[in-house]
Amino acid sequence: MSNPPTEQESRIVIQGIELALACPDEFQLRWIGQKDVLEQLLASWLVIDEHDIPLNPRLVGKPGVGKTTLAYAAAKAISRDVYIYQCTMDTRPEDLLITPVIDRSGGIRYVASSLVTAMIRGQVCILDEGNRMGEKSWASLAPLLDSRRYIESIVAGLKIAAHPDFRICITTNEDASTFEIPEYIHSRLQPQIYLDFPEAKEERLILEENLPFVDEAILDYVVAFLQRAHAANERYTVRDGVNIARYAAKRLKSISQGADMGGFLRQAISMTLGDDALAYAS
Repeated sequence: MSNPPTEQESRIVIQGIELALACPDEFQLRWIGQKDVLEQLLASWLVIDEHDIPLNPRLVGKPGVGKTTLAYAAAKAISRDVYIYQCTMDTRPEDLLITPVIDRSGGIRYVASSLVTAMIRGQVCILDEGNRMGEKSWASLAPLLDSRRYIESIVAGLKIAAHPDFRICITTNEDASTFEIPEYIHSRLQPQIYLDFPEAKEERLILEENLPFVDEAILDYVVAFLQRAHAANERYTVRDGVNIARYAAKRLKSISQGADMGGFLRQAISMTLGDDALAYAS
């Protein structure tokens, strides 16, 4: 784990403007299985010649398949700090870049986003669920995502070039509550790396990693449930499985005698995903 930045390191002066910088995100996340997609992502960040630049990979898949975990693991594999920016439909260009705020003295100070902090420090930024943003926000990133590799903040009057070691990864979800990414941005977000549901063995390992304290019989049940749902092309993910197993384990723990594990698992499935999901329960 990286040491937290000092007060001096958390601020920088660029073109006479002082910026407050963000702190990196630190999690205990480990990528399990699907080595090929990890290798694809790492290859997209490689620079193989002095005239070369890194690509801006886009991870595509259903919610909960591990896109953010994959990007985080890739960043750690190249020993970089990670800065995650959660995109929403309300994200504004100044949110993505530099935000002016009023300090205690009544003056204005400027705060760099996690994205701009990663650019300055030469680390990795994950733009999470990028297709929840509108076009105006994407337009502010256009010069960063091509060979220019800089951003321009209108509110701070700054143009900031990305450190040569800066890398970015965008995750996008396949669901209805998203925007179409503009074509001129879409062409900058390459390659597209697709994540699918893990196989049963990998799914079991993921559950074990997240729930080492849960009974093996519960994990076996949940993996079987998820694999039946995957075969039917349902959108249930291993994240749902973790929640189901965790709640069922809590229910079992709360009952001292006569606990019905199967009944609690079915209840956990229903409460997590709805009664329709019981069609895939044993």
